Amino acid sequence: MKKVRLQKFMARAGVASRRRSEEIIAEGRVEVNGEIISEMGYKIDPTSDTVRVDGKELSREKFRYFKLNKPVGVVSTASDPEGRKTVVDYVSHIPQRLYPVGRLDYDSRGLILLTNDGELANILTHPSYEILKTYRVTVRGYLSSEALKSLEQGLELEDGPTAPASLSQVEFGDNQTSFLFTLHEGRNRQVRRMCSRAGYEVIDLKRIKLGPLKLANLPEGEIRELSNEEQQALQELKDHSK
Repeated sequence: MKKVRLQKFMARAGVASRRRSEEIIAEGRVEVNGEIISEMGYKIDPTSDTVRVDGKELSREKFRYFKLNKPVGVVSTASDPEGRKTVVDYVSHIPQRLYPVGRLDYDSRGLILLTNDGELANILTHPSYEILKTYRVTVRGYLSSEALKSLEQGLELEDGPTAPASLSQVEFGDNQTSFLFTLHEGRNRQVRRMCSRAGYEVIDLKRIKLGPLKLANLPEGEIRELSNEEQQALQELKDHSK
């Protein structure tokens, strides 16, 4: 979990405004793990450190986990300088400050996880953990066996060669092909760029799985807090990654 400034944690816990919390710290009324803290800028881990104000323990920050079926036309960042709708707007009513895990580009849709669990976010997004992500991809035209093989083996992109991927459930339609595309890399617009490199234009891209988390039947544009079973699966992922 990312550390936060003590006065910020106090403000979130409802002690006082951030400015007034700074004054309370300076007055020597705040303890962290039994030690009086009076310096400004002191940082704590909200999930493990014990904070007391005037002897009263403050509640630690609770981890929250939500999955969103992101529509096309929504930005998967916490804010947008152009004023477009972001995935964080869907959880603006949640008291905890949540952040998106990974990204889907503006023209893509599907599964986004929003959480305040920084450790989990790092595991799901850092390349070293090689967490699998699955997309339902539709390209224009009929995917050849040669293109399928090159996508699975990896392609040379402008930022280097891609790792091997997996294609399954290939279905041909009216001048288009849809398939499941599973890979562990997460470069910017990687699936679109790989398909383009193989000679195909992506006309629809939907993420349906991120690690153990599945989009399932969540309607587009809706958000839901994870079930106990889903949270347990993520906790097991964290435990196995230590």
